[in-house]
Amino acid sequence: MAKEFLPGMRKDYGKDSLTKESVHQDPMMQFEAWFKDAMKSDGDEANVLTLSTLGEDQIPEGRIVLLKFYAEDGFTFYTNYTSNKAKQLEKHPYASMTFHWKSQERQVRIKGSISKVPAEISDAYFNERPYGSRIGAWASPQSQEIPNRDFLEDRVEEIQYKFENQNEIPRPEFWGGYLLTPVKIEFWQGRPSRLHDRIVYDLVDGQWVTKRLAP
Repeated sequence: MAKEFLPGMRKDYGKDSLTKESVHQDPMMQFEAWFKDAMKSDGDEANVLTLSTLGEDQIPEGRIVLLKFYAEDGFTFYTNYTSNKAKQLEKHPYASMTFHWKSQERQVRIKGSISKVPAEISDAYFNERPYGSRIGAWASPQSQEIPNRDFLEDRVEEIQYKFENQNEIPRPEFWGGYLLTPVKIEFWQGRPSRLHDRIVYDLVDGQWVTKRLAP
């Protein structure tokens, strides 16, 4: 494959600005303000994020997941507890999240520690999921090699048959939520000529400290 240069693929940003004086003292309040803006412009994709974990080979791995809850204590997502990401989090319980809201010309980067949410919280969320998603959680041996698509569709039929006479589908023990408790949150606002605004919150002795970084 020949090298391909992409000199013309660029965009000059300039929709908004960001200063230490304009942000909330609490980064969670700042996140909520930006998230609400993203919901207006990005709709049901506002909660899309890249979750990065550390692999057994010490190489970071990223994948797209969905934010399902955020509050003062952090950010919650759900997954299969036997997946590769879960195994990585078991050995190295730290991760980072990256949100990119193209329409707002904004990015948020978050890093912190990871812990499982209580089972009752995972139960409550699981029961709110659509029927197909609940069946899929049972059917998919996430991250494991499977022979073909038919294998997966056969598993779905098996699970549907298993629960066909039950009013509710219980949450599998191997599926649930994780909470990322942040220690650093960076807000990035695109600006002209790549001179972007970057405001970072660091948790120091239980207090959030802000600083501005060069782009």
